[in-house]
Amino acid sequence: MSEDTHSETYADLAAVGPYGVRLGHALITMVEPHPGHEYAYNRWYEDDHYYAGAMAMPWMYAGRRWVATRDLQLLRRPEKSAIAEPVTAGCYLSTYWITDGRYDDHMRWTVAINKRLNRDGRVYRDRTHVFTAFQDHEATVYRDGAAGPRDFHALDHPYAGLVLQVVDAESAEQRAELLEWLVSRHLPKRVAPKGNGTAPSALVTVFRPTPLPGDRMSYVKQVEGVDTRLTLLWFLETDPRECWEPCFGGLEEAVGESGLGRVELLAPFIPTIPGTDTYVDRLR
Repeated sequence: MSEDTHSETYADLAAVGPYGVRLGHALITMVEPHPGHEYAYNRWYEDDHYYAGAMAMPWMYAGRRWVATRDLQLLRRPEKSAIAEPVTAGCYLSTYWITDGRYDDHMRWTVAINKRLNRDGRVYRDRTHVFTAFQDHEATVYRDGAAGPRDFHALDHPYAGLVLQVVDAESAEQRAELLEWLVSRHLPKRVAPKGNGTAPSALVTVFRPTPLPGDRMSYVKQVEGVDTRLTLLWFLETDPRECWEPCFGGLEEAVGESGLGRVELLAPFIPTIPGTDTYVDRLR
């Protein structure tokens, strides 16, 4: 006999509430497998957790994993980071999009399923969550206007790289000013084509973190900077190593000179190749 899945309630749930494609929320999680556990962690995440702990859940409609090999880790700035200690910590990054307006529904499901996975021995312990937060989408800045992929396509489009940027303001009020400055003045100039070329950054998404529920799993620490932090994801059409200084050089100084915030992390990644252990031997 098949297990009761309460399938009769699914039609009722699907008939109500938001169901557009608009990017409303994200899960952004940067994790460091413990030394000696790199291969086992990668196989657990790709073969089980990416699906059972993320993509199979309601309203999480896109996902992608990224990796920072050792040479990419060594490009990170600033040396003293409020996010990662040391700044090279966190060699895997996973990003997921959640349907606008479905955050609460998704959170109730994800807390319940992760408790079940933990109870069933399907949670890999030898890892550290360096930076894990659910986030609300604030804005997206595009290089090509309406001509390019939209932000809701970003995790399915074959971008060659991603840069995670975390910026802190001193207060909630200052964060609002920082967001306005980023979206209206700073980011449009950074993604604009230079000379006769095309800027590698096709789009930048801007998020603000939300607090994790009190009944979250104990190995995931509460989110810091809920009122003062912004998280940016830069989607690149080239390998970040090929454009690091031209595109991201002087970025911390530009933010600092605005008087509105400080860059606490600037970290480049490339996409993983699903179903393989490619790059695992280049993490250390």
